[in-house]
Amino acid sequence: MANKVLIVDDAAFMRMMIKDILTKNGFEVVGEAQDGSVAVEKYEELKPDLVTMDITMPEKDGIQALKEIKAMNPNAIVIMCSAMGQQAMVIDAIQAGAKDFVVKPFNAERVLEAINKALG
Repeated sequence: MANKVLIVDDAAFMRMMIKDILTKNGFEVVGEAQDGSVAVEKYEELKPDLVTMDITMPEKDGIQALKEIKAMNPNAIVIMCSAMGQQAMVIDAIQAGAKDFVVKPFNAERVLEAINKALG
């Protein structure tokens, strides 16, 4: 059975890029969210196996959404996505429970490596 993934990013083209990488490699994208608030709602509703989460977003950032998802499900698997130069935020994300992080612009192999490693 394909692993179900929720993609969270405020940029539609970034969501499209990740979705393209994942669907070509046998993952099922069950939902997308454009900010942290929607991400938390969709996580609860869709119960994905994995979440890719942008850090910098309007409304609620990825780290706050990560904390709320981890509070809901301590075993949630979340991979953070960040632009270059956000190392401090990445450290916060890992401390908050993120499994890994991928730097934008995305490298398909790196995305898949992070996801496969996180899923064990």
